[in-house]
Amino acid sequence: MLHGYLPAILGGLVLTLQVSAVSLAIACVFGLIGATAKLSGSRAARWAANIYTTLIRGLPELVLMLLIFYGGQMAINKIADAQGWGYIDIPAFAAGVLTIGFIFGAYLTETFRGAILAVPKGQAEAGQAFALTRQQVMFRIVLPQMVRHAIPGFANNWLIMLKASALVSLIGLNDMVNRAGLASASTREPFTFYMAVAVIYLILTSVSIFLLSRLEARFSLGVKKAQF
Repeated sequence: MLHGYLPAILGGLVLTLQVSAVSLAIACVFGLIGATAKLSGSRAARWAANIYTTLIRGLPELVLMLLIFYGGQMAINKIADAQGWGYIDIPAFAAGVLTIGFIFGAYLTETFRGAILAVPKGQAEAGQAFALTRQQVMFRIVLPQMVRHAIPGFANNWLIMLKASALVSLIGLNDMVNRAGLASASTREPFTFYMAVAVIYLILTSVSIFLLSRLEARFSLGVKKAQF
């Protein structure tokens, strides 16, 4: 099947899932920091978060991937050269997941911000009335409740991120798309191999949609849904 290249492509699938999972974790960190900054009382924090989300959401992922990857390499090595550390070669995997995580952190910032705002203010005020600190109110009251509101936007971002993981093939990572390109160049059958990769991505997104819909149903137990 696929001229014997199927095991190689499935091997690239493992790397694709690793990139997606690690990037998601990094994006969640950036998203929570960004959402907290946008809702903080600090004008500087809100200003920085607004610049971050505006720039990232206004530029194509492909352009950002190349800019951050190559620009980041240059910036780090300029600093290293000034300090006399010599050339620093950043691993492609680390650069890829950090770049994707940084990009999608901007989208999750808005998702988490909206979810936090969806939690009734009375909940936080009740926590403060019981002498809880702002940190305790956030982690014990607000965040557990905002998960239900964040799941739909989170699911959309995960699906887009999963597909965007194909961009790491541009910076040298040996993922599914990269391996399919090598196989198509060897056999001169690009349609066959890229169609196989498309089917695998479709399976991944379908499974993700099913699991995330079950997760949303679990967190929505006891909540009456509006009927239109």
